[in-house]
Amino acid sequence: MAPIEKNVTYFEEAGNQNTEALLTTVKEYAKKEDIKDIVVASTTGNTGSRTAETFKGCNVVVVAHAYGFKEPGKNEMEQQYEKKILANKAKIFAGTHALSSAERAVRKDFGTIQPLELIANVLRRMGEGTKVCVEITLMAADAGLIPVDRDIIAIAGTGRGADTALRIHPANSAKFFDLKIREVIAKPRDF
Repeated sequence: MAPIEKNVTYFEEAGNQNTEALLTTVKEYAKKEDIKDIVVASTTGNTGSRTAETFKGCNVVVVAHAYGFKEPGKNEMEQQYEKKILANKAKIFAGTHALSSAERAVRKDFGTIQPLELIANVLRRMGEGTKVCVEITLMAADAGLIPVDRDIIAIAGTGRGADTALRIHPANSAKFFDLKIREVIAKPRDF
């Protein structure tokens, strides 16, 4: 079998300034590869609303921080962006983070790292966005918002905005090791 050659977009620096270029790159990639399922991380909803608009007509899932991530009982998504996401027929999911969950509390209270956070830290060797792409894919799959029988595109960033996109064959958290990162579409070189 002959090797497959594809282009990867590398950003010089991680960060929000890459969002528009990343969305343009991913839109072209998704069209060429006929991928209709897009999962995007979004804390305030800004990146989520921009993605929902860019991929209107696709199955867009915006994964927000879990309630209580920063402040007990509160979610960080801003209402103006939530309205835009929903107006573009995208879905919003806020739930337990697949690669930290209660293990974060164990680390904070007892100072010891658990297996999920170890996995998260290994994924961060490819950048924060890589870890988040895997995590939001697991979360969306567990919520039944994306298929697990075909590839999706996951979009995330380092801090705010988007600078990383991966083609992933999803899996549910209980089948974590069935998840496959098929292709790197874009990522920062300096993270």
